[in-house]
Amino acid sequence: MHDMQTHLEKLLTEAEECALISRRHAADQSKKELFADLSSNLLGLATKLERAIQERQDWSNR
Repeated sequence: MHDMQTHLEKLLTEAEECALISRRHAADQSKKELFADLSSNLLGLATKLERAIQERQDWSNR
């Protein structure tokens, strides 16, 4: 479970970094869109992982 939480935190950090690059550091519109899309995809993966962690906790509490 600890490994899953570590990966979740990493995904969230990477999503925020991509969002920051998109907002502040991307040189042109296509790069802004690319990093915004990467951020969105990473957040989607983080959401799925959060659900898996919750389901695993629910299962172990039975």
